[in-house]
Amino acid sequence: MQAAAHRLSAAPRQRLTDKSNTNAHLALVDGTGLLDALPIAAAIIERVDGKELRVAAHNDRFVDTVHRSSCTALDWNDAECLRSGPIADLLQSFFDGTAGAAELDFKNGEGVSSHFFRVKLAPLPKSEDAPRCLLSVVDRTVEVQSERALRAEMLRDSLTGLPNRLAFSEAIEKAEEAPSRDIDHAVLVVDMLRFSRINESMGGLAGDELLITFARRLILALRAGDVLARTGGNEFGILVSLRRGVEDALKAADRIQKVMAAPFKISDLEIRVECAIGVALMHGGQDPEELFRNAQFAVKQAKMVGKPQVYEPKQATEARRRFSVETELRRALDRDQLQLFYQPLINLKTGEVSGFEALARWDHEDRGEISPTEFIPVAEESGLILQLGRWAMDKAATTLAGWDKQAGEKLPLYVGVNLSAIQVARDNIAEVVESALKSSGLSGNRLTLELTESSIVQDPARATRVFHALKELETTVAMDDFGTGYSSLAYLQRLPIDVLKIDRSFVAGMMVDPDSVAIVRAVLSLAEALGMSTTAEGIETVELATTLATLGCASGQGFYFAKPLEADAAIDCWKSRRR
Repeated sequence: MQAAAHRLSAAPRQRLTDKSNTNAHLALVDGTGLLDALPIAAAIIERVDGKELRVAAHNDRFVDTVHRSSCTALDWNDAECLRSGPIADLLQSFFDGTAGAAELDFKNGEGVSSHFFRVKLAPLPKSEDAPRCLLSVVDRTVEVQSERALRAEMLRDSLTGLPNRLAFSEAIEKAEEAPSRDIDHAVLVVDMLRFSRINESMGGLAGDELLITFARRLILALRAGDVLARTGGNEFGILVSLRRGVEDALKAADRIQKVMAAPFKISDLEIRVECAIGVALMHGGQDPEELFRNAQFAVKQAKMVGKPQVYEPKQATEARRRFSVETELRRALDRDQLQLFYQPLINLKTGEVSGFEALARWDHEDRGEISPTEFIPVAEESGLILQLGRWAMDKAATTLAGWDKQAGEKLPLYVGVNLSAIQVARDNIAEVVESALKSSGLSGNRLTLELTESSIVQDPARATRVFHALKELETTVAMDDFGTGYSSLAYLQRLPIDVLKIDRSFVAGMMVDPDSVAIVRAVLSLAEALGMSTTAEGIETVELATTLATLGCASGQGFYFAKPLEADAAIDCWKSRRR
């Protein structure tokens, strides 16, 4: 096109109008002076004999644009772009009236010397029965290059120089669009553990230096073709190709752990950094974001078990159910749709009901009964246990006060309410109990607060303060599931504990396992030595009840006596066993 441009600039400008033409506006259109007035490159194209395309007129900017193109025709009218190709096709369809759009973007040249143009067509009146149009050309090279530079910046992590989350998602999409029979892909998510502690203790600059060094080490663990990106604060994503399935993905995780084994030297300190790695295998038609979330879910599992984990759909289904249960539980608590059932605590010597343990029950309107073993852990994980615990405390105290009112006297009964370790750690338990006692009018000795060993182990100092605060309210304190935790026996001597509850796992094995009998005997002896009472859980048979009573256990509960009962049935049970 450059040669054509030289010829056009050297030749006198063509004017297609005939002097005898009396139509003034046609003469104006044909004048090259009008083209020169346009701020863009423009030319008048006409179609001769219903087929041949030729340039009728042009302006100087059009010549400059031709200079920047790769057309080498000696005569513009012989240029290949007017004979075939996208520009010729656009012009022919425009003249035929079949063009879907009157513009075209195209690239001219390759590599760094490539240029980008946009061609637009506009209709003009016919000249001597030859259809004509105005062709304008805009050089978009600077615009396109700027867009590319901006997009490249948008897809790059500014700290490490790696692709970012958006670029990583696009890489996953490309891998899915070009599947191979021999090569599958997997996404690995690598999470740097305890990064926030390092960042807080050493400062942001040291944290940034660690991230950069961490990223460089990750690169050392990759193979050719693998894609590494920084997808979060201390999270990195890796797209790896697989020839031997999940084995290749786990080998990649192993390589990553090996390169991270050596300590990092940051600010003259040597720091050992561990990471959790989750793996998700790519399947056809899978959404990139879903695949990435699967790998993130596997990271959570890896943090719990301490080694790389491959995403299992079953685990994700369970996680979604837990989330669903959390949402429904929050709604149920707001609407007061849970109930408290009461399991009798039997005096093993007299057979009378000495008290009840309050147990939360949830009968969902659509799902039916949801087990406490399912919704209590969800409540603890989500923090709803605080709201649930306060509700249970108030409900239990109100129910016991109602029984007193119904009987017209203070009944010789108490109610035990379970306290979660999360409640002990986050809530003001003494305040909760005191509020329940005041609103119900009960004295403190009518409530037994049951705490597990884990509530002591997590924060012994706080647990000690909570125990003493509860005793100041004159409540009874019981250690639930004794023997299954990790608390030191020193706590039994140090803390004001009134009752030891022997876990059902030891009670159930007493009839077949001599070791279980020995453990129960030891607990009973320990409780007697420390001046504590004992309650056995999970009594299912008369033999167990008789044996425990013989060994000196004070009270027991279990299906042999009664299942958890609604409030009215519970008080009827007390009446029926009263001598």
